[in-house]
Amino acid sequence: MKDYLISMFVDNELDLDEKIEFVEIIHKHKTFKDETVDLLEQEKLLQADMVTAMPEMSIPEPMPEHDQKSGWFRPWLPPLAGFATAIALVAGLFFLRPTPVPSQEELHRFVIYRPNADQAEIVGTFTDWSPVALEKIGTSGYWAITLKLPEGEHRYSYLVEDGRQIADPTVLTREQDDFGGENSIIRIAAL
Repeated sequence: MKDYLISMFVDNELDLDEKIEFVEIIHKHKTFKDETVDLLEQEKLLQADMVTAMPEMSIPEPMPEHDQKSGWFRPWLPPLAGFATAIALVAGLFFLRPTPVPSQEELHRFVIYRPNADQAEIVGTFTDWSPVALEKIGTSGYWAITLKLPEGEHRYSYLVEDGRQIADPTVLTREQDDFGGENSIIRIAAL
């Protein structure tokens, strides 16, 4: 709830009672104040509309050639591994019955800064790639929507200025789609 309140504060969507509540929380909780300041700093970057860094990724190094060929048991590993996997799968089918876990959903707020746009929409795995309109936030230049998302990984992008597709400028994790565009990727974790 606090993240949602911070987002509404940043986008100037709070009424007077909510603003009073927000200020009281800021006054009482240093971590909440620090988080709010961090998000306001991020908002300054958002208005620049440019992602300048990507997260570091590590790629495992291949096994040295001398390790791949040594040992008399190396040729037997693939067939043995396949046989062991098959036995484990069969045993799992008979003895293990998974307990169904209800899917949890979380409210997630999507916000984009497009002061000159006449409309903005979002498309993604959670909308079956059908456009859903974002709401213009007064004259602030922001467009927003809050959606319930199930846990898991989701891909999405925004449609602005007559259907031009853009990735979320605040999300660094992205991938190229099959149509020459870029999708943002977010992960919703179980609560």
